[in-house]
Amino acid sequence: MKFIAAAVVLCALPFSIAAQQNFEPIRLDPKNPHYYLYRGKAIALITSGEHYGSVINADFNYRKYLETLQSDGLNYTRLFGGSYVEVPHTSFGIQRNTLAPSGGRLILPWARSAEPGYAGGGNKFDLDKWDPEYFQRLHEFLGEAERHGVVVEISLFSSQYGDVQWAMSPFNAANNVNHTTTAVDRNTVNTLENGNLLALQERYVRKLAREANAFPNVIFEIQNEPWSDRPELADVVNPYLPKPGRDQYPNSIEVADEQSIAWQSRVAQWITSEEAQLPHRHLIAQNYSNFRLPVRKLIDGVSIVNFHYAYPEAVTLNYGLDKAIAYDETGFLGRGDDAYRRQAWNFMLAGGSTFDGLDYSFPLGHEDGADTDPNGPGGGSPSFRKQLGILQRFLAALPLEEMAPDYHVVAHAEGVTAHALSSSQGAYAVYLDGKGPSRIVLRLPAGSYRGEWLNTVTGEATAVTSVKSDGTEYQLEAPALANGIALRLTRALY
Repeated sequence: MKFIAAAVVLCALPFSIAAQQNFEPIRLDPKNPHYYLYRGKAIALITSGEHYGSVINADFNYRKYLETLQSDGLNYTRLFGGSYVEVPHTSFGIQRNTLAPSGGRLILPWARSAEPGYAGGGNKFDLDKWDPEYFQRLHEFLGEAERHGVVVEISLFSSQYGDVQWAMSPFNAANNVNHTTTAVDRNTVNTLENGNLLALQERYVRKLAREANAFPNVIFEIQNEPWSDRPELADVVNPYLPKPGRDQYPNSIEVADEQSIAWQSRVAQWITSEEAQLPHRHLIAQNYSNFRLPVRKLIDGVSIVNFHYAYPEAVTLNYGLDKAIAYDETGFLGRGDDAYRRQAWNFMLAGGSTFDGLDYSFPLGHEDGADTDPNGPGGGSPSFRKQLGILQRFLAALPLEEMAPDYHVVAHAEGVTAHALSSSQGAYAVYLDGKGPSRIVLRLPAGSYRGEWLNTVTGEATAVTSVKSDGTEYQLEAPALANGIALRLTRALY
């Protein structure tokens, strides 16, 4: 009875803190739903974050990690809730993988049983019992993130990708003592045809919704990359390639099939119905597809559309939804900073709400993100995070509640690609992607403008003080640029 009472007090603690704070959880800005309203201000979310194991890896120093994000000027991280884990030194070639804790250092929402035999070491899980250590760590992580101004996307489920990952899943019948349906495999676990797992999944979702309800900095994602285990070809990036390569990854654009969507819809219903009984409501994100695609239909209750490995067109094609369009994960382009920095600027200046790099420089012992040795199929580094901080400050200086994509202001950009945002009050933000020299032709309303060119690598600013438009076209020489430069202009008000 003492143990039960302690657990009850532990779970109730965040709610008492929340009652004193009288906060509003992060939400879409009602003035401009393409951005977020948090702490009374319109914001974008920018980060390069660790590989999603901050809570389930008992050895990970999340305090140092969150301090690092804040010091780099970043305000977002993703977190996998515990329904999916990876294999040390195996999954995706990641050698130092925070989502693959070694030995007995894996802690999940469910308590361990007295029966040995978990594939990752130690005893099997009892899916009818919660692990208080996990929820204490979850509460502490979310609270610490809130103190550092970091918004947390909790990804409740994920595709399994392969049998090696499925062999580690707590939902795999071999890894629990609950006699879960043995006929379920990695392709059916996240469908409505998963036997007695469905009730256990519902219990898990409702539990996490309750435990996170007190925290204002939480977003729920239904499932990470649902198209991976249940793909349906929707389009291709380059339609001029020959088959069969044209229709295969990395050229294929895939969505989840109908069985997956039906199950994801049920998960969203669990979140909304559980939170209907609780003090607060949190945003729900749907990971729709990879690359770019016009959305056909969103799941009810979804406010954020997540794309992975996204093109700016993912925003352009879906801006009319009046939802937040998020670049929720990137990688697989080597270890250098340039490609990922250019992705971030192009996407956000196209009108995106979120950019999230997958950062492999945060393994155990390097929670300050200083490990730049090869580790996995992507990048991440202190220098890259500093560059993202430059983007974050650039966006934060704009009146985001007024900003929208502007396809008119840049009439021509010599030899480079341009994306632009503007407000009706005379604020303009332009990103030029490519190498110089370049001259841009602007269509600005009549008036005088001041601003600056911004080096997206160093943050060095060059003042622009003499732009006087007569309402027709105005030519502006860009400073020397390599792999991108940004321009900010504001009309003088008299």
